[in-house]
Amino acid sequence: MAETHATSVQVKAGEVIVQRLFQVSFSIDLAKVEGLWADRSGERASRTKLANTPAKAVAFDVPPVLLSLGLVEFPVESETIRASAVARLYDFGVIAISLRVPVTDSPWDGYVSLINALDREMGCGEHELWRSLLDKVREPLTTTIIRPFDSDLQEEYLLAIVQEWDSPVDVSSLPERPELIPLLSGESRPLSEGAKKDLLRYKGSYFEDDLVVLTWDRAFVCEPRGDSDVVEVLEMANAQLLEFRYYDELLDDELPRMYDLVEETQRATSILSARKFSQLARKLYTLVAEVTELTERVDNALQVTEDVYLARVYTMAVDSFRVKPVSAAVDRKLSIIKDTYTALFDEASGKRAEWLEIAIVILIIFEVILALLWHI
Repeated sequence: MAETHATSVQVKAGEVIVQRLFQVSFSIDLAKVEGLWADRSGERASRTKLANTPAKAVAFDVPPVLLSLGLVEFPVESETIRASAVARLYDFGVIAISLRVPVTDSPWDGYVSLINALDREMGCGEHELWRSLLDKVREPLTTTIIRPFDSDLQEEYLLAIVQEWDSPVDVSSLPERPELIPLLSGESRPLSEGAKKDLLRYKGSYFEDDLVVLTWDRAFVCEPRGDSDVVEVLEMANAQLLEFRYYDELLDDELPRMYDLVEETQRATSILSARKFSQLARKLYTLVAEVTELTERVDNALQVTEDVYLARVYTMAVDSFRVKPVSAAVDRKLSIIKDTYTALFDEASGKRAEWLEIAIVILIIFEVILALLWHI
């Protein structure tokens, strides 16, 4: 049978996944989550594993917990969409909620239209469904959320997944064909050649009939065996990005306050100034220790040890989502705070030595005066 172009075939089986990730706390006690969720909802929570990838190649350091939130319905343009909702909780304080919309016997153009409509309705802004699903997760698990954050920081991502075509399709040629561009870009107007090249920069496959193409906010995944762990890996990369973004913004806010405190402390001339330097140094040390601990946990959240297909997908995702530049920015700001801590510690030691020298001089003068008075 001759292979058919994508626009003239149907997506016989697939789905669209709309994700929203929330930064909620310093950390989450996942072991406690499993027990509490079963007690409150009557449903078992499960640990996420990369079931189809060798553990020696890619594995979670601390497997996140997957919770089922049931079926939800919401309007998209003139239709009512029905989706299954799930939440994945990461130990470093991120909750990822996904809406999985099944697709069957859909023409390619209709598939692309559904994806773009879902993105317009659910991918941008504050849709009330996201907040209600987040509350549904958090309310019964309040005691498992350690040091909640008052943060509105979020990440969105959209995945278009095809598991079966209604007729043979040359999947390897899809990145060179124009049909994939509207799905990845969300644009109806033709893109320039340079824009197309940038859009198709991150792509890979393992077998002849599978394909992954990644962009900043969307991904196309063709996996006819239905056994891919790509969704979990892409979600993890987004969770890491969200965590680094949070601490990048936290340090942005902390640095001006730190400079003000340092200037205020340096103006102090009392005998207590050494103590003020020490207190500020301890505060900065605590901040550095906390951020370093969290960033190391995030860096090690997914262990990639062999260059297999899924490891390459993860590497592409980290590059596409610009995780490393954000992580590097956090490291630079931490380095500034560490240097400031060292300088404050040295200043405190210098102040103590200065006051000690003054005390010694006073004692010597006092002894001299006593000696003179004794001989009068």
